[in-house]
Amino acid sequence: MSGDGKARERGGEDPVSAAVSGLIRRLEPGDRLPGERELAATLNVSRTALRDRLGQLESLGVLERRTGSGTYVRELESANLTIALDLAVSASRLSLDALHSVRVALERQAAAEAAARAAAVPIAYMREAIGTMEGSSARGPEMFQADLAFHEALFNAAGNPALSFFAAALRGVLRDDLAKRRRRMQRLPDDQEVMVEVHTRVYEAIHAGDAEGAMRAIDHHFDVIGERAHRR
Repeated sequence: MSGDGKARERGGEDPVSAAVSGLIRRLEPGDRLPGERELAATLNVSRTALRDRLGQLESLGVLERRTGSGTYVRELESANLTIALDLAVSASRLSLDALHSVRVALERQAAAEAAARAAAVPIAYMREAIGTMEGSSARGPEMFQADLAFHEALFNAAGNPALSFFAAALRGVLRDDLAKRRRRMQRLPDDQEVMVEVHTRVYEAIHAGDAEGAMRAIDHHFDVIGERAHRR
């Protein structure tokens, strides 16, 4: 077994992947990688191992091979990360509850940053989504779409591309579970009122620039939603 294979088997860092990743971090989307022979010599790795790692990155959408032209760096999209996360969840012991905990952490941080940033336009979109909830049928698809729109506006209000990126990827992994929770909740007679209330708390805290209050409102939101989604 090669040295890099042994490192991965022991759970250590894969030196070939680390070398390739280090190179890509220094490049911009659209930049062309050196040829395989030159790149292997520069990174001091075998061409076989290099070809394997480049193939992995291509499958993730980080790289693009163009016939007769070479290999180029692409801007990674959240949809590509969603695919990787889907595979990781399927092949590991990650539970949906564990992933929801990550989602809550991302939303709490986004709420705090949105309150501190106080960007008027995305905050106004949060208010617009609540208005849609108020005028929607609790049993129709509009409520679900308004819910998604509210949280997208929340991340836009934070103005942190990293938070938006990972939140979008995680939403893709949780899409089926989120839809299932929404179907359970819409059977409850007070669904519309509760949805409006928990989202309004978040909106008001962010609109007021209250970061601590915004995080508490997010906790309240997920506590209430979680309890109702698990009712039988």
